[in-house]
Amino acid sequence: MVWPRPLLWVLEFVRDVDQTVLMGSGTPKPEQTGAFAHQLRQFRPSLVGWFRRRVGDMTDAEDLAQECFLRFANRQAGDEVANVEAYLYQTARAVLFDRQRRRNVRHAGAHLPLLPEHGEADDVDALRALIARERLQQVSATLLEMPERTRAIFVLSRLEGMRYAEIATRFDISVSAVQKHMLRAIETLLRARAEER
Repeated sequence: MVWPRPLLWVLEFVRDVDQTVLMGSGTPKPEQTGAFAHQLRQFRPSLVGWFRRRVGDMTDAEDLAQECFLRFANRQAGDEVANVEAYLYQTARAVLFDRQRRRNVRHAGAHLPLLPEHGEADDVDALRALIARERLQQVSATLLEMPERTRAIFVLSRLEGMRYAEIATRFDISVSAVQKHMLRAIETLLRARAEER
């Protein structure tokens, strides 16, 4: 059987940890480390199956089983495990719970914010709409004050999305003349905006 790379990392990690993690003290004996690796190999298929029945996806199930093995390998020094299988399934339940909690937190932003009163959101939207309407009226008034050709060139460029070359052809002028009209229109709008403030 070919083991996924992350699981091999766990097995290597467990093989290299000191005795305080595996047995409490001293140097780990090869047969102890081998027995631990054998236990992980023994429980992996059933643990993956347990997760698969709960999450429905084989890849997620393997990832969750891997998380169990990582937690097992990273448990506090000196914590002896009398029943590895029971410990793994207890860890599996915690891993599954943590996964669901993370998913719930990630989807929290998809919900509407809770406001003390629903009227506040309506008031904010109404205020924004009023400000936008006032700005539009001010821009329209400024545009009407511009020379007709400058206004038409600005509208064709910014509102209709025409290119300078197309506008130049339509008005039978050079592209640099179109650029000058655009510059004049933008300067007029900026000046009007500054005067509002």
